[in-house]
Amino acid sequence: MSLEFLWYIPNQVQPGHRGDDVVESHNSLQTLTSHARALEEHGWGGALLGTGWGRPDTFTVATALAARTTTFRPLIAIRPGYWRPANFASAAATLDQLTDGRVLVNIVSGQDNLAAYGDSEGDQAHRYARTSEFIRLVRRLWTEEHVTHHGEHFSVTDSTVLPRPVVRGDRRHPRLYFGGASAAAERVAATEADVQLFWGEPLDGVQERIERLKRLGDELGREHAPLEFGLRITTLVRDTTAQAWADAEAKVARMAEGSSTGTGTPDPMRRAAVGQQRLLDLAARGEVLDDNLYTTPGKFGGGGAGTTWLVGSAEDVAKSLRRYQALGITHFVLSDTPYLTEISRQGDQLLPLLRD
Repeated sequence: MSLEFLWYIPNQVQPGHRGDDVVESHNSLQTLTSHARALEEHGWGGALLGTGWGRPDTFTVATALAARTTTFRPLIAIRPGYWRPANFASAAATLDQLTDGRVLVNIVSGQDNLAAYGDSEGDQAHRYARTSEFIRLVRRLWTEEHVTHHGEHFSVTDSTVLPRPVVRGDRRHPRLYFGGASAAAERVAATEADVQLFWGEPLDGVQERIERLKRLGDELGREHAPLEFGLRITTLVRDTTAQAWADAEAKVARMAEGSSTGTGTPDPMRRAAVGQQRLLDLAARGEVLDDNLYTTPGKFGGGGAGTTWLVGSAEDVAKSLRRYQALGITHFVLSDTPYLTEISRQGDQLLPLLRD
């Protein structure tokens, strides 16, 4: 199975995300395009674009970047509730046609400021049941004609999406990535997603989750191709192991200083997520797990993929990522800051080792 190497474009109104360079035009089309083109030049397949109320609209940003690149594949994070299935299926299929099949999709069901765009919060069971129905209906709209569906959350009557997504080999539509560690989220992943994304847990935790998701898919009667697995993690790479750890500790010291003044306080909604709590709990096991999984950033405001870091030389980090690959991980979404600098550093130093 081929490996996928993606980066991350935070898509933030405020500059300085996770220690990024603070520049006046950090989210301008010119700046974002420079990141996307650098990704093409340094061996990356594309990038995940973050989503959430209070950020620029992710689909609009992805469309603009796709129009200014030739191979860059946007992994577009979207939320059921912000989108309705037929609207999204049509928009994504159109962009997929215009880009000759470059669209990737990341379905997000975590908490957000839903009321701001007219959605209702709902409890966890409600949100994931809706997500499951959303994915099933979008797949049908991409692959069938005259679709009629009247479900608990969505309805369409005699709906045909035109144009269709690009069909190439086994690809019938854009690949659907999904994340989440709760029991409700894992049921959606096991039955409906194409790729389950994990955050940076130790190897034993990732192995346990892969085995559980495979069993769950069998128990629930998965109807699609086998579920694939991905890792979304911060990778701090330097020329030497010693320099990498010195820089990692210096970054954490700055985070700790920000935390003490209140400027580094993490998003409370993110901290409520089961997957996020799993990462935060790792600190009790030690500051460094496996060979070089650094848990300390989570103590001082690191959230999501910034909670744990793989730290070391390119050879150190490549060795660790190959161990995840041996467990069944084939999709890697990596990043570090400053984002633009690290696109080239890790593209030139780390990716060749992983492809070898």
